Amino acid sequence: MPELKALVRPPSSRLAEGLVTHVERVPVDRDLAVRQWEGYVRALRDNGWRTLEVPAEETCPDSVFVEDAVVVLRGTALICRSGALSRRSETAAVEESVRVLGYTVRRVEAPATIDGGDVLKSGETVYVGVGGRTNEEGVRQLRAAFEPLGARVVPVPVTRVLHLKSAVTALPDGTVIGHPPLVDDPSHFPAFRAVPEEAGAHVVLLGGNRLLMAASAPRSAELLSGLGYEPVLVDIGEFEKLEGCVTCLSVRLRDLPEPAWP
Repeated sequence: MPELKALVRPPSSRLAEGLVTHVERVPVDRDLAVRQWEGYVRALRDNGWRTLEVPAEETCPDSVFVEDAVVVLRGTALICRSGALSRRSETAAVEESVRVLGYTVRRVEAPATIDGGDVLKSGETVYVGVGGRTNEEGVRQLRAAFEPLGARVVPVPVTRVLHLKSAVTALPDGTVIGHPPLVDDPSHFPAFRAVPEEAGAHVVLLGGNRLLMAASAPRSAELLSGLGYEPVLVDIGEFEKLEGCVTCLSVRLRDLPEPAWP
């Protein structure tokens, strides 16, 4: 079995200045956020993932949300172009990291915009949220990059949250989970299950039946535990103040090309 790897990126010293769009701004404790980030990284490592650290970008408050910079599928890494102008300089170090790993790199070009948080992969289906950060041209360019690799790209509307994966993620069996008030139209997903908390809509598949989840969603964790899953809970409260969730703090790499990271 190939080694599981994940890109992570330390919080910027300017983390508290990060963008907020759908929530009210509240103070962020950067020191606590660093400890929470370290706990998140430790949880990945404890569950069999080798973490690869992208250098911090001190000029970019939101750069800890590394998932938004790149989408990977098989041997291709698509470097994103954020709908938020202030985030576009985050991608250079991420691009260098995936090049070192051996990925074929493609870039989203203007006038397209796309954030990785709007891209949900489930089996051969790639759902793409079209809303504030991702436009239709972004979907077209993602389709051009990934459909030749066997993916089926499905655009879905996103108006109630920042990113698609702020509203929904997918379980290992392909069931999409979400908190109904945040989901524009659940009928876009062949199998949908409601969860009782906003943070409960976010899971990272760790392997087997293990799901990385935020500690702020205990009822959702209990629900998923009852379905046979094993929730692994982490406290990411300071990142949730900036509309972050467990998915956006890493880029999981399951099918790396060669050469491997040195």
